[in-house]
Parts: sequence; C-alpha cells; structure tokens
Amino acid sequence: MPVHVCPALRVMVVDDEELLRSGLSDILDTAPDLRVVGACRGGEAVELTHMLRPDVVLVDVRMPDVDGLSVLSDLRRLPQPPQVAMLTTFDTDAYLGEALRRGAAGFLLKDTSPADLVNAVRALGTGSGCLSLPLARRLREYGIPDPANAALDRLSAREREVLELLVDGLSNADIGHQLHLSMGTVKDHVRSVLTKLRVNNRVQAAVLAIRAGLGSAPGRVR
Repeated sequence: MPVHVCPALRVMVVDDEELLRSGLSDILDTAPDLRVVGACRGGEAVELTHMLRPDVVLVDVRMPDVDGLSVLSDLRRLPQPPQVAMLTTFDTDAYLGEALRRGAAGFLLKDTSPADLVNAVRALGTGSGCLSLPLARRLREYGIPDPANAALDRLSAREREVLELLVDGLSNADIGHQLHLSMGTVKDHVRSVLTKLRVNNRVQAAVLAIRAGLGSAPGRVR
C-alpha cells in the first residue's frame, strides 16, 4: 500500500533586514515539514505571495519601505489569503491591537527560540494561530469588542470547552481528539464561538478569553 506523505507547509518571510530574513529561513528550513518558498522586503510581499502561494507568511510589524500593517491588510484581501503572523519586539505594543483587528493570526517576538518558532509556524498552518505568553499579557488591553465576560456568557458549555482549548493553542484535530468530537463538529463549534464573540479569528477569541481570565495564553509558543 502506498504511503501518503503530507506536503510541506509553505512559508514566506517578510522583513526589511536581510540577516533576519536569512536567519529565520534557515531555522524554518531545518524542519522536514516546513519549506521556505520566499523571503522579501515589505514592498514585494503581495506580489510574491500571489506568485508563490505560501500557507503562512511572517511579516515584520515595522519596515522602512512599507508599513507591516499595510502588508497584513493587503495579504488578507487576497482571494486565498495565507495565515499571517506579525514579527515584533516589545517596543511595538501600539501596533499589536491594530494588527489583531486587521486579521493577524499570530504574534511572534523576534527573539523566539528556534524550536518555538518552528512549532508556532506549524500551529499557524493548522489555523490554530500563535501568541507568546508575554505578548498575550500585553494584548489584553487592546481592541477586542464587547466586554469579555458578557461575550463569554453567550457561549454554550461545549463552546466554552472548545474556547478553553483554543486558548491552549490546540488544532481542530487535537480538540476533536480531546473532546471525542468529529472534525466537522469541532469546526461548527469554532465557527459558532467566533460568531458569538464577534471576533474574526481564533487568536482574537483567545485574547478575549484571556482578558476574562480563561486559560493562560493561546498558541504553543511560551
């Protein structure tokens, strides 16, 4: 019987610093299930994404040639947008809330360890999002509509269980395994959670949950 091999996750790195682009690309290329298909400056990001069709794009928040938030918005408007995570440092807190509102699927500190970087990109590829614990603490004060506790009251008991696992960074498959649910049922619950919380993605839902004291931090990056 032939063995089915899953294709490698296609990744692109967008940063104005060539050294950082090269370093991140080298780290990610060491993982057998990841493949860096492109690395570029911000001004080239949209065209290259359209050509190369990466699954995940890592974008520096602040770049001299083009604003990282603008790149994020442009990428999210593509017909088949990739999962976009923002590369940031602790001095860019003011950008995080806006990136969250524009649909960022995750946030990574530039000094994230190689192992955590690889795991974060894998989580992004599954749609789970990623968020480091230090950044999660800072994001609590930014840009989530509706008071957190009131929003959580809209959820059923099962939806709340699913949200707790989203906060822990579990993929749909992991959630289904833990709660003994089919993949389709998990997807329905996740969709319902996002709708009831009035957020656009899993990271926004997880941040709202953290603000309400539910769980520790979304994503597998700590």
